[in-house]
Amino acid sequence: MGGMGRPKILVIDDEQAIVSVISDVLTEEGMEVLGVTDAERGLRAFYEFQPDLVVLDILMPGCDGWELCRRLRQISTLPILMLTACTGGPDLVRGLNLGADDYVTKPFSLEVLRARIEALLRRANIERAPKHKYQAGDVSIDVLSREVTVGGRSVALTPKEFDLLACLIRNAGRTVSRQELLRQVWGPDFHSEAQYLSLYIWYLRNRIEDNPRKPRRIITWRGVGYRFVPVNTGTA
Repeated sequence: MGGMGRPKILVIDDEQAIVSVISDVLTEEGMEVLGVTDAERGLRAFYEFQPDLVVLDILMPGCDGWELCRRLRQISTLPILMLTACTGGPDLVRGLNLGADDYVTKPFSLEVLRARIEALLRRANIERAPKHKYQAGDVSIDVLSREVTVGGRSVALTPKEFDLLACLIRNAGRTVSRQELLRQVWGPDFHSEAQYLSLYIWYLRNRIEDNPRKPRRIITWRGVGYRFVPVNTGTA
């Protein structure tokens, strides 16, 4: 994701004029913007661009904003700001229930849109503030001491196994792409070594899963990557 650099914003709207105007305004504010005009391209762009926030139109042909919001929420907790011409309460509630963080109704003020985006980015940065202890279900890690416990039991990991688990737990509940895992754990030179990553996922499952062949914590999202699912003590 954009991390400590320029915020990366993905704009998805079937009206090219709206995409262009939003892109121009946000670029002037120092943000990096990618705009696309349909949901399927938007989903592909999400994986490739790895934005910090998504601006998503609801009414689009084919796969609409409702469905795309639902899909994005299955794989990410990043902020989603919906653009809607619907002013009725039920439609807005539906968007929020699907996982949208905020919405702006059309026609909208660019000043308001920019302020809403900046507010969501500030909140997301607070939520992603660096820390050294993480807890996800019955698994806890300390990135300073590099200690891992599963259900209160200490587990010894190799350095790479620990780095891989730490990356997954920091993103618990979100599917992390293979490319992102390889970049974060092994560096940019390993961006295409998918079999290498699969091997280490298997090693890690043998360390922390009760049944590595039927994992409950590290789940494969076929064709995309891996997701860490918190499992409470006594339910694994």
